[in-house]
Amino acid sequence: MKKVGLKDIAEHVGVSIALVSYVLNGQAEQKQVSKENAERIKKAAEELNYRPNQIAKSLKMLKTNTIGLVVADINYRFSTGITRAVEAEAKKANYTVLFGSSNESEDSFEELVNALINRQVDGLILVPVENSQPQIKMLQKSGVPFVLLDRNFPEIQANHVTLNNHKASYDATTHLIKQGNKRIAFFNYQTTFYHLHQRNQGYMDALAAHGIDFKPHWLQEVKNSDRAADIKHGLDIVLNHPEPCDAAFFATDTLAINGLKYLNKQQIKVPEQVSVMSFDESEAFELFYCPVTHLQQPLEAMGKAAVNTLVGLINHNKINRQLSLESTLVIGRSCRE
Repeated sequence: MKKVGLKDIAEHVGVSIALVSYVLNGQAEQKQVSKENAERIKKAAEELNYRPNQIAKSLKMLKTNTIGLVVADINYRFSTGITRAVEAEAKKANYTVLFGSSNESEDSFEELVNALINRQVDGLILVPVENSQPQIKMLQKSGVPFVLLDRNFPEIQANHVTLNNHKASYDATTHLIKQGNKRIAFFNYQTTFYHLHQRNQGYMDALAAHGIDFKPHWLQEVKNSDRAADIKHGLDIVLNHPEPCDAAFFATDTLAINGLKYLNKQQIKVPEQVSVMSFDESEAFELFYCPVTHLQQPLEAMGKAAVNTLVGLINHNKINRQLSLESTLVIGRSCRE
């Protein structure tokens, strides 16, 4: 079957090839093509089943209309939600998204970024991994447009869209205190990530603001490699202490899931014996016997802001944008009333 070109459409309608090109490349109004001719050309392109040569178009326009997206771990609900949000917003701006998952690996992150640049994407949206600062600085020197999403490095001045992690953690801890909890344990990863440190700080500041003296054993740091074992050990410490904690606040949904599994196994009742709060939501919460109170991140707004910022950078706009969005506290029945 013969491939239909601009010349075929031009002959079919009885206009010049240039006129067809203007219409199909979205320049009809700019080139003052009449509405009648524009409609005839579009109708002919549809009837003749015209498919544009994207490679030739990219070479001519010096654009591929593709965006590279690197998430941390596609298995997590946050990553899948962000990917959907970015794809939906990119589609509105006529961009296709090529994405990959770094699985929290520094080497994989670097390989993915380089592979996407080699595919000549117009820009990148990145959820960085630990110790990826050198790669981010290299991107800045290269001039490739990029936006950091969810995570940022305070020492690097870069466009980013994140959550106000301090306020979210502060508000969640305050909710627990107002529900009558006075000895609140906080479980977080042992990490260098700024956004997770901000969750620690929000928790600590809320305790201080309400006159609660923090006890060092309340903050339990978990290694990602030994997550289940560390959470079991941490819960044993805070619940079997002479003054046991009456609430457990988990800094991520994966930590919360592991915590709920262990509490269930030990037949510790939620919220009668211990209140439970999760920083993020998970579909696995639906399998638990009571709805889990959690912080809901604005994934759609984050994805939209990241795409709009990147498209502006691609179009050579000078943008210096550091957005910090708000989470929503979703009340379940896992915290005592």
